[in-house]
Amino acid sequence: MMKREKKEQIVKEVSEKLQKAQGIYLTEFQGLDVEKMAELRNEFRQAGVEYTVVKNTLIKKALDNVDGGDRLAEGLVNTTGLAIGYDDPVVPAKVIEKFGKNNELLKFKMAAIDGSVFEADKLKELSKMLSKTENIGRVAGLVNNVVSSVPMVVNAVMRDLVSVIDQVAKKKQDS
Repeated sequence: MMKREKKEQIVKEVSEKLQKAQGIYLTEFQGLDVEKMAELRNEFRQAGVEYTVVKNTLIKKALDNVDGGDRLAEGLVNTTGLAIGYDDPVVPAKVIEKFGKNNELLKFKMAAIDGSVFEADKLKELSKMLSKTENIGRVAGLVNNVVSSVPMVVNAVMRDLVSVIDQVAKKKQDS
């Protein structure tokens, strides 16, 4: 039996983590062996996602301070793994989706992103969303395209301006 002080400390730590999180995901992992759990934790770690297992009652108390936490608490049944994305709210979905393809014992329960709660049937949609890094890459590509086309536009404008000046000069010579 866990002492009250220990439980309060765990609730405080989980609550702090959840408040910093951009994406909170609940998974069920019942039946995964130690080797598969280690593999799953490693996948999350490599993606910059924290994955922890805490008693449902303690997670529920920690969720009291989170936007959408009351709805997320509905998913706290059976075993619960908590995947927390601090830098990017969709990365945990990508890991869960990928790992779950070969490990049907890992189940996505629900997630909360910016106070919006997503049910189990939304994992595929969440995992297909662009990550923060992918979005930054796209924006950088667009900016690069715009910047690289600026000299061509400037050259075209200058060429047209020179042409107009040249035509005006020719008209003045003719008259």
